[in-house]
Amino acid sequence: MQFEELGTAEFVRRKDNLILVGQSGLGKSHLVQALGLRACCAGHSVRYVSSAALLDDLTAALADRSLPQVLRRYTRPDLLVIDEFGFDRIERDESPQAASFLYKVVDARYRQGSTALVTNVDFDTWGSYLGDAPLSMALLDRLVDHAIVVKLKGRSYRAARARRAARSTST
Repeated sequence: MQFEELGTAEFVRRKDNLILVGQSGLGKSHLVQALGLRACCAGHSVRYVSSAALLDDLTAALADRSLPQVLRRYTRPDLLVIDEFGFDRIERDESPQAASFLYKVVDARYRQGSTALVTNVDFDTWGSYLGDAPLSMALLDRLVDHAIVVKLKGRSYRAARARRAARSTST
């Protein structure tokens, strides 16, 4: 029932955020992409980006001094979808400013538009993941305010598919 309601894109109209949390292989990316498509069909502007690509873009913008313009690209859409947050530690290792960049984007969007974030990092470990606990908590505080948080549980569909394939080749 919750995803049927999300599919109406009313959360985008209300400027609520959406956070999908759960381990890999549960279909979070597929779900958020479908919700983004539904938001487009409802007339909302949507931008989809992986966390690593967002951080790469902002890091490059810092280097060439175009950060204000690039930040505007991420603050304009009605719905910004940030996928794969925490899926690869390299996003933090490659961008020591990761916490600051993510904070800038989320803070600029705060109550101005909806942000959907897909993550496998539990809220209580964001500080250690991003390496800046106070800034991570400020980022999380803005994300969860007026947010719909969906914690997905279950087994990886990819692992289940691999087990089925292994069984079928061994028989």
